Amino acid sequence: MRVQTIVKDLQKSEYKEVWDVQENLLQKIISEKENFGKSKFNYLLFCEHPHVFTLGKSGNKKNLLANSKILKDINASFCETNRGGDITYHGPGQIVGYPIIDMEAAGLGVKKYVWALEEAVILTLKCFGIIGERLEGATGVWIGVNEPKKTRKICSIGLRASKFVTMHGFALNVNTDLKYFSFINPCGFTDKSVTSMSNELGKNQYIKDVKECLTKYLALYLNLDIR
Repeated sequence: MRVQTIVKDLQKSEYKEVWDVQENLLQKIISEKENFGKSKFNYLLFCEHPHVFTLGKSGNKKNLLANSKILKDINASFCETNRGGDITYHGPGQIVGYPIIDMEAAGLGVKKYVWALEEAVILTLKCFGIIGERLEGATGVWIGVNEPKKTRKICSIGLRASKFVTMHGFALNVNTDLKYFSFINPCGFTDKSVTSMSNELGKNQYIKDVKECLTKYLALYLNLDIR
């Protein structure tokens, strides 16, 4: 039997506050698994963060190209995290999704889980007329992978799993201000650019519509019972 999933839209929230929420929910699920053999609920969190650059535990701090003065000038913060991956940017106009789920109950391993996140984003983009693809050797969702000089990233993924329970997740650029990516080497890449749905389509998109589509495909590919 699938575990019921609670969807919470935290709207505009500070990065560290949402990180704390994730940690608490992760520990809650782990405790339930240890005490009852299964978790009572999974959780799918959505939010937008104020301008923040986050660095994964295996990332290189040199990929942050801005010093403390520049960060202050652009009203951004910097945070080192316990997720995988290198450096990325979160900010207004970007949908950040944090699934806190029991992969065992969903019948997923880590590789399949990452594939499922990518697939949900790819199919969401397709609904809006954008062709998203996977790039060999890199996680996330990309556009123009057959044209190396034009390859651009539209969704980044960085995870942490403890006892097969996930946290952190993905960030899909919808109406994101792309200039902020110029202050980092996104995901450690120096030869790839970043894009957004609004950049590809020539106009801003309704965040609510994108979230609804994402939720549908995340439920399908992560085997979530969302009511």
